[in-house]
Amino acid sequence: MKNKKIYEDLSSILGKTKNTHIYVHIVFVVLVLFFWKIQILDHQKYWEKSEANRIREIILPPQRGLIRDRNGKILAKNVASFKASIIRENCKNFEESCQKIARLLNLEIDVLKERIDKYKSLPRFRPIVIKDNLTLKEDVARIESRQLELPELVIQADPRRFYPYGTLAAHVIGYLQELSQREIEADEHKERRQGDQVGKTGIEKEYEAQLVGTEGQLIEIVDSLGRSKGEISRREPVPGQDVWLTLDFDLQKKAEELLEGKEGVIVVLDARTGEILTLASYPNFDPNKFINRFTPKEWLDLVNSPKFPLENRAIRGLYSPGSIFKPTLALGALDSSIITDKTRFFCSGSIKIYGHPFSCWFKPGHGAVNLYEAIQHSCNIYFYQLGKKMGIEEIARYAKLLAFGSKTGIDLPGEKEGLVPDPIWKRRVKNAPWYPGETISVSIGQGPILVTPLQVATHTAIIANKGSRITPYLFKGKTHFPKGKEWQSHPGERNPLKIKNSSYEKVIRGMWKAVNEQGTGRAARIEGFNVCGKTGSTQLISTKGAEKLAQEKIEIKTHSWFTGFAPRENPKVIVTVLVEYGGMGGVTAAPLARDLFSLYRKKYD
Repeated sequence: MKNKKIYEDLSSILGKTKNTHIYVHIVFVVLVLFFWKIQILDHQKYWEKSEANRIREIILPPQRGLIRDRNGKILAKNVASFKASIIRENCKNFEESCQKIARLLNLEIDVLKERIDKYKSLPRFRPIVIKDNLTLKEDVARIESRQLELPELVIQADPRRFYPYGTLAAHVIGYLQELSQREIEADEHKERRQGDQVGKTGIEKEYEAQLVGTEGQLIEIVDSLGRSKGEISRREPVPGQDVWLTLDFDLQKKAEELLEGKEGVIVVLDARTGEILTLASYPNFDPNKFINRFTPKEWLDLVNSPKFPLENRAIRGLYSPGSIFKPTLALGALDSSIITDKTRFFCSGSIKIYGHPFSCWFKPGHGAVNLYEAIQHSCNIYFYQLGKKMGIEEIARYAKLLAFGSKTGIDLPGEKEGLVPDPIWKRRVKNAPWYPGETISVSIGQGPILVTPLQVATHTAIIANKGSRITPYLFKGKTHFPKGKEWQSHPGERNPLKIKNSSYEKVIRGMWKAVNEQGTGRAARIEGFNVCGKTGSTQLISTKGAEKLAQEKIEIKTHSWFTGFAPRENPKVIVTVLVEYGGMGGVTAAPLARDLFSLYRKKYD
């Protein structure tokens, strides 16, 4: 009867025409669709909103796993912290709320609104973090005292990452930053929430899954002002696993002290396993600064710094190897029987090859030198002629075999491959032929060849181990909560290379003479430890340009290299040093290596 009455009323309004029933049916269809949308399509939406009016979900963040050095010293831990969030649905007047909250939290109103706008796609009942790292006595107390006035503002406990030694091993450990909305929606972080912080670089990123833990959840009843009236349910968070690194705190600290005020890298490897005892890149940065939100200016100042403090030079810095490439050439020439250890070349201080003059670093010349003397004194003329005999294809083949031109496999994100040039590469990249004169430059580690310091350390380990290649790594083990320490072995990867053992022994003899018999690496000598090594100086401009500057008495800047191992028999440790613009390797890099060898010997030998 009721529906009939409605029908009659509508008919009288629309007029008694033969089409009246059509209009009425349309109206009914629209009403039915509207109610269907509310009850069926939008059921979940309105159900969640109604539930949010009487219950509140609080995420209980897990404690992130600790990061420790090989002896258990904590390099990254967590400290108690609090964060403030806004629930937009509880705002009676959004603009007024923003004004009050900005004043209360000492925030710029534009910064606050920009923060909220960044996550406007979230449901209105979801909290948006607007300030973290609140102080307990000042910030938290001030907010709690105004809870009745600002029910939209809530406080949550939030463990905050802290790096107790600041910049120490920053490039290894990495840093955390807050997820962006785009990252939250990506598959990699689909389980994470707004406000969560994740590893962006280093170990924090590489072992994010082990470190992060599992969040808990608290469901509580709240009144109309957002005040808690009791818990409905609670699921405790599960802490992340601790990660133990191969780093040695004392060696790392010493390396960074040696690099202070310079730009460069020091790598210390266990020659037997590939464990990285030290990976120091300088200048570095304080990862604690990333826990707080940068202002745009602070971030731009950091990323645009001409010293590139965020760049991990050990795995991403690309440098010409200079004379530390000479043992590579020697191994290839010996193995392919192009020379023997007794083969001599005469060095007068300069030589003309393919119609172009090439110089030795020692202008008076070294005279007639054999392989051992050439490595000991780093004679350029010897290796120019050796390179001419080998040819670029053979040089490139042995360089790649001996760890150059490919990633080492270290468990850190962002490693670069470097470059070993050959005619195929030049044709592909530069659309030009390879010229014989270019081979002469590559023979002493100049020209387009590029390596990372970690590749150099890995290369040195191959020589020390007489062909066994190790994979450098940082992950020593992990702690499973709450069962205690459980070590995961990672012995490194040994791939015997098909180079004659005698070839390695001859090159090692030359490297031993370089350090122990008044060679270029004598500043790295340690009595009784039998250090073997090779120095290098990387010219940063062309030979012609260098000669012109020399005539004008302008200082020519070079990068300074040293790489070596000890002891000679049954090697235990590899030390590689690079100092940008450091000058001669024997003057700058070798003494730093000696200090690391000395400390290692004191601790482990």
